[in-house]
Amino acid sequence: MHQLKTLALATATASLIGLTPLAAYAEQGDLSSQLSEARQEGSIWTAFALNRHLNPFSIDVDVENGSAILTGSVETEVERELAEQVALGIEGVKKVDNQLQVDPKIEPKVSSEASLAQRFDDATLAATVKSKLLWNSNTEGLDIKVRTESGVVSLSGNAQTPAAKELAGRLAANTDGVREVHNLLSVSSADSTAVQAQNAANDAGAAISDAWITSKVKSSFLYSRNLDGLNISVATKEGLVNLSGTVLSNAEKQLAIETARNIRGVRGVDADALRINS
Repeated sequence: MHQLKTLALATATASLIGLTPLAAYAEQGDLSSQLSEARQEGSIWTAFALNRHLNPFSIDVDVENGSAILTGSVETEVERELAEQVALGIEGVKKVDNQLQVDPKIEPKVSSEASLAQRFDDATLAATVKSKLLWNSNTEGLDIKVRTESGVVSLSGNAQTPAAKELAGRLAANTDGVREVHNLLSVSSADSTAVQAQNAANDAGAAISDAWITSKVKSSFLYSRNLDGLNISVATKEGLVNLSGTVLSNAEKQLAIETARNIRGVRGVDADALRINS
């Protein structure tokens, strides 16, 4: 079962790092743009990890409105320019803000198959966590940056309330593959009412489809470290989500309900057909 879940999770996360198109998000407007940025960041990280000249260095990537921001250090100007060209080669990246520093004294990491695999995992994990934050109706409007290193996730940016900060941390921590979360979000109540009103207006005008909701609920189950998403079926009609199948405990059932309820566009959850397999 673990192998099946791993395979399903790999298939689902592939779409987040550019291995398959994101056509399913096209109708979601601003959310589609943010998910595309998460995919582009993952694609750039993966390209760096697979490049023998760049994988020895720790390079951070942030994509905003088609611009890739690169930070960190490399050993020579040649590697600095190479990183910029690699980033420009990713679909959707229109320009690069190359803030990489050249440090001839830097100690490059020894490249190995294991380290490449870990950096690939970190890229997919960062994209997964960012996507979960964007899908959730309570965190989708927050300005959160996600960084992952060896399974340790760092969240930085702003949250409007302590509750929103805590929720963002829980969403990250409950992601399969995450070993630890450093929640560095700062809390600022300034403009929180206006932000919440704008998020509500965006959701009302987004015409979120039942198929989109079903897809995100299923993916959230697969990404969860505490749920076996392969045993839970999801169907959505007019924003109402129906869950069926089996879970191992009442705690798992409540987690499944909470996870589904917090996905954007969900108006209610019916879990009467979700049985506890005792």
